[in-house]
Amino acid sequence: MGGRSRRYALADTAQQVVGGFLLAGPFVVTEEVWTLAGSMVWYQAVATVLIVLAIGYGALYKADDDRDPDREAEVAGIPVRFLSLVAVSYLSVLILALSFDAPNTFLAEEYGVGTLEQAIVTMKAVSVGAVFSVVGAATADSVF
Repeated sequence: MGGRSRRYALADTAQQVVGGFLLAGPFVVTEEVWTLAGSMVWYQAVATVLIVLAIGYGALYKADDDRDPDREAEVAGIPVRFLSLVAVSYLSVLILALSFDAPNTFLAEEYGVGTLEQAIVTMKAVSVGAVFSVVGAATADSVF
């Protein structure tokens, strides 16, 4: 990438948002994702979180030789770019899910509206969608 600066800027988050929303959309409106989330147990949800973290870190810092996490601004020892990527990955899925009323559409009959169970399954569905959202967010950050 030549002499281009690789420092984190707000524009990087904007790029992540575009990529994150782009790949999150199809998973938010797919009934199978919500069915999978309903059958997931806690350790499977934790596994999806670990997958998101691994994909995000790998895409940002292992796939791009120009980017060094040790040279980036940090919060509590974690690069701001990585924190932004993870936040965008989860929030893009959650925002779309709530905007489209997906929890009530896919879960109300089985769990009821506004119940704790519905909220838990929604978080699991968001974790599934974030696995794909992080790919779009990291790609957009790295390419542009």
